[in-house]
Amino acid sequence: MEANVGSVDRVVRVVVGLALLSLLFVLNGNARWFGLIGVVPLATAAFRVCPLYRLVGLSTCPLAAKK
Repeated sequence: MEANVGSVDRVVRVVVGLALLSLLFVLNGNARWFGLIGVVPLATAAFRVCPLYRLVGLSTCPLAAKK
C-alpha cells in the first residue's frame, strides 16, 4: 500500500491516539472503554496509511504527491 499520511499528520495522530488511550485510566465505569478508540489513530500513524483518506482520495504525504 502507498503511504498517504504525512509527517505532521502522523504527529497529530499519535498525540490524539495517546490522549484517547489515557481515557482508560482517567474515566470510571464503562465510559473508560471509549479510550480504546485511540488505537485507530496510532495504527494509522504507525503504518502511514489511512483507509478513509484512500476512499476520499486525500494524501498528506509529500512523497505520494510526487508520483
